[in-house]
Amino acid sequence: MRARTHSVLAASVVLALAAGPLAAPAFAAPPAAAARSVGQDGPNEEALRAALDGLPNQHATAALVRVDDPDGDWHGSAGVRDLAGDRPAHPHARFRAGSVTKVVTAATVLRLAAQDQIDLDAPVQGYLPDFFTPEFEQPISVRQLLNHTSGIKPGDALGDDFAEVYAHRFETLTPQQVAASAIAKGPEDFTPGTRQQYRNINYTILGLLIEKVTGHSYASVATRLVLRPAGMRHTYFPGTDPRIRGPHNRGYQAVQQPDGTTRLVDVTEWNQADRWAAGDMISTTADLEKLLTKLFRGKIVPQPELEEMFTTPAGVPGAQRSAGLEYMEVDGKVFWGKSGSRYGYSAVIGGTRNLSRTLVYSVNATDAKSAERNPVLDAITLAALK
Repeated sequence: MRARTHSVLAASVVLALAAGPLAAPAFAAPPAAAARSVGQDGPNEEALRAALDGLPNQHATAALVRVDDPDGDWHGSAGVRDLAGDRPAHPHARFRAGSVTKVVTAATVLRLAAQDQIDLDAPVQGYLPDFFTPEFEQPISVRQLLNHTSGIKPGDALGDDFAEVYAHRFETLTPQQVAASAIAKGPEDFTPGTRQQYRNINYTILGLLIEKVTGHSYASVATRLVLRPAGMRHTYFPGTDPRIRGPHNRGYQAVQQPDGTTRLVDVTEWNQADRWAAGDMISTTADLEKLLTKLFRGKIVPQPELEEMFTTPAGVPGAQRSAGLEYMEVDGKVFWGKSGSRYGYSAVIGGTRNLSRTLVYSVNATDAKSAERNPVLDAITLAALK
């Protein structure tokens, strides 16, 4: 589980936005965090409140946090619903979960494997014979897609920097187009299974695999096999709809202007079709907590397939990713989870395998796709793990 993603936003961005961005506000008199805690020996309430203190600020406009362990739980929210007013952040808001979607996609594939509809050791070329070019001579197993060792190059996007992708944010780039553009580039120059490269394309192709073997849409299969068993009633896949349906806190991206000032651009509405099975899911912190706990308890993916989510590829130097998850060690404890981000939104789910401590958050970060550390995300993570 990491509190940051490794996506890189171009260092200097010059915008010419027809609608005009919002000026960076003076962050004075922020609303107090709303919270609920249960149990005296559970999460560190003081540290968690301190982590949310002062929102909104230049790093984030809102945050929703859930921390749980056997001795109690803590739910908190802070910040504002939007910068046009002073309404406090909606504590049950929906948000873009980004690459946390991969947890659902991996679980869906593993459910299908448990039902003998997918063989994890079989080459994906056999499932999608008309999709791969002859250049992909070496077999790529389904498992290698799951753990990011496939050697498939990234697919095309609607731009190379924020200004460009923002200008095309309402256009549709289909998953099929993304995958085809990746295959057209040919494979990487290493044997599949020997190097780990975290890439969305692996999960885009897994989405296509799910549709091929079931004959149904990715969204319908993932909903039936994962969302419903987890009780995720407020989670959905938006397709080409740029809106976030239901209550939500608006997302913003900080953009440096040519004169050196910073403005916040509203990025709430955005067509996420190209992210699809790799990152388009819209959810809530309560739903993601349900996903985490039921998944780790074996209520969604049965054994032995569940072990794939807690097993990194053997013999791969530096591998920290499994099927849908990744791990980190803190003070001798191993945490498994997943981070995700879309412009305006950063999310994390994670916990120990025995659920002795879990963390779910959504932060309306103003630098959600930056490689730089965000102090709000770091403070939440440190407070949750105390």
